[in-house]
Amino acid sequence: MKRLSFFIAAFAAIILASCGTKRSQAYYEKPSVVLSANYDGSYVIRVQVRAKDAVLAFTDGQRKAVQEVIFDGVKAGSNGISDLKPLCFDMNAREKHEDYFNAFFADEGAWTQFANLKDKRVGSTRYQRDGRQMVESVTVTVDRAGLKKKLQEDGIIPMEGRY
Repeated sequence: MKRLSFFIAAFAAIILASCGTKRSQAYYEKPSVVLSANYDGSYVIRVQVRAKDAVLAFTDGQRKAVQEVIFDGVKAGSNGISDLKPLCFDMNAREKHEDYFNAFFADEGAWTQFANLKDKRVGSTRYQRDGRQMVESVTVTVDRAGLKKKLQEDGIIPMEGRY
């Protein structure tokens, strides 16, 4: 009798173990990194985004790079470039200037003037695809100097030397 109950318990455990959740592809977001600095005040940044197709990935990657330059800062890569500090140090800037940033980051907003793919090289885009979306690393050039000037002119960040 003990043997029969042991086999029933083992069979039930095997059945329950096989009814687990579906396996999912793990996704770990890599932090954005600065790859190089140009002499015109622009920086080449590699960002990672999720999107349905490559066109959306490139657009979202450019928008994400500009957001990180403004609000979060970007960590340095391994090329001896130092970390980029955020342009806007006010933690509540997104809420204070919500209307401005909603218009700025709209689909055809002003952010498009400060990000491009001109330093994208063959083989620099890496992606992984599952059934519904792709995870893509995009190389974006962000005009940080121009972006800083625009935010100063619009009164979002203070002018140099004025605090």
